[in-house]
Amino acid sequence: MKKAIFLDRDGVINHDPGDYTTSITEFTILPDVIPTLVKWSDQGYVIIVITNQGGIAKERYTLEDFYEIDEYMQAKFLEAGVAYLDTYFCPHHDAISHCLCRKPHSGMIEKAIARYGVNPDQSLMIGDKWRDLEAAEGAGVKGIKIDVNQSLQTIDLTKLSN
Repeated sequence: MKKAIFLDRDGVINHDPGDYTTSITEFTILPDVIPTLVKWSDQGYVIIVITNQGGIAKERYTLEDFYEIDEYMQAKFLEAGVAYLDTYFCPHHDAISHCLCRKPHSGMIEKAIARYGVNPDQSLMIGDKWRDLEAAEGAGVKGIKIDVNQSLQTIDLTKLSN
């Protein structure tokens, strides 16, 4: 079974301006993200992105806008040698409709675990909100909360124990 690092997107992978990232022109990968993900990939982790994208339901941006950003991010990861597997996203928002995929529900993580044969005991979720940690806990994965736009280099995986 694989060991995975699940990552929230906005504020963890890319700069979170405090509101929705609505277009590719607003999407900036944080400086230390790619080198850190390459290092973790070299340590045997696969990378899976788990992100709420409620701005789609709120019509702040389109599904096409989301896919354009995601394809750009994927290309940057893959060209750098990141062991990137997939992005799971929830386009819903609680103010508009209820779903079981939106974090803090664990549905996106559970789907990724099942699809890719991930061992939850050897995996972790990194996010900048408590709902990321709640989703991790619901899926049986260790959660690590960081500050918004914090460098991932501050996380030492060798000091983590399950």
